[in-house]
Amino acid sequence: MKIGELVRTEDFKSEKHVPFIGAPSTVKKGEKFEVEVTVGKEIPHPNTVEHHIKWMDLYAKFEGKPVVQVGHFDLGPTFGEPSVKVVVSLPESATLIAVIYCNIHGLWENSVEVKVE
Repeated sequence: MKIGELVRTEDFKSEKHVPFIGAPSTVKKGEKFEVEVTVGKEIPHPNTVEHHIKWMDLYAKFEGKPVVQVGHFDLGPTFGEPSVKVVVSLPESATLIAVIYCNIHGLWENSVEVKVE
């Protein structure tokens, strides 16, 4: 079995575990911009000791190159919401990929394209 077979993807508007990625669709080369990764944007995700988002990763995939980790965010099981923001600057167009881990329902991912002009 491969890890990719365990990662789930669905529409974040109908499934509370799929990470929402908020990022502009187009940016200028080297321009700094904010990327938001949130679980439960449309349908709130519980945040209890028994059921919570443990971590979130954000990656950038450039055409013809290996994937690059932009950030790793560890989250506690209470008080905080599963949402992070990070400032990013891309040298070329990329696919941003968010992967999250729910302690009960496993791995989930989503992606968005960001075009660099």
